[in-house]
Amino acid sequence: MRDMPTAKAALPPVPRVYQGVNWEGLKTLYFREIRRFIKVGTQTLAAPVVTALLYMLVFVVAVGGGREVHGVAYGTFVAPGLIMMQILSNAFANSSSSLLQAKFNGMMGDFMTPPLTPGELAIGFGAGAATRGILVGLVTLLAVMPFARLPMAQPWAVLYFGIGAALIMAFIGIMAGLWAEKFDHMAAVTNFVIMPMTFLSGTFYLVEKLPEPFRTASHFNPFFYLIDGFRFGFTGMADSSITIGVVMTAVLTLSLGWVCLWMFRTGYKIKT
Repeated sequence: MRDMPTAKAALPPVPRVYQGVNWEGLKTLYFREIRRFIKVGTQTLAAPVVTALLYMLVFVVAVGGGREVHGVAYGTFVAPGLIMMQILSNAFANSSSSLLQAKFNGMMGDFMTPPLTPGELAIGFGAGAATRGILVGLVTLLAVMPFARLPMAQPWAVLYFGIGAALIMAFIGIMAGLWAEKFDHMAAVTNFVIMPMTFLSGTFYLVEKLPEPFRTASHFNPFFYLIDGFRFGFTGMADSSITIGVVMTAVLTLSLGWVCLWMFRTGYKIKT
């Protein structure tokens, strides 16, 4: 067997050319994100359920006292908001922590080197984080059902707002993970933006009961429409216009997805 010419042997391998979507790479990134939170299931799946049950205990048993909200039992009113809280917080936590840990561990090159386009990176991280949010939401739903009767008045709304909220927070998590330079930055986003917007969105009360100007201000909080639409899916009762909520969810999902695409495409705080 003859040896290859030296000049030819020294040439680097020709990069693989993908036509269309790199489905294999996208699937690998997606399942990588799934395995991340499955490995620590006690923290990512069990802990949120315990938190939701504690909220149910405090607000329904201790505070609710058998009262109703617009003819709906207080437990039934609160439960969808608690489920949505877990969807929002866990979808955000998955994508943001994945990218921030990659930065600190010097692993960002592992995401940039494979033949994945910016769009595929945004979809892979976003879909993985949204999956965690939806899965935690399902587990929380099963956990609170013995304590609150949850009819399914509008199943389409449950699916639409649940998936929409998971994608929105997954994309926000990507943006925060790429922007943050240390864990303090991430804690600031969580404590001063995500948590206040979640608690001030009508999770435990009717926004219409708030005095002005807080009532009007609440209608500029996108989390309010997500929780209200999600609750509408279970109870058929809404505190706002469902049409506005549907449009706002679609616009936010597409807009934030585009921002994530731009951040990956320009190498925002990745290429130094």
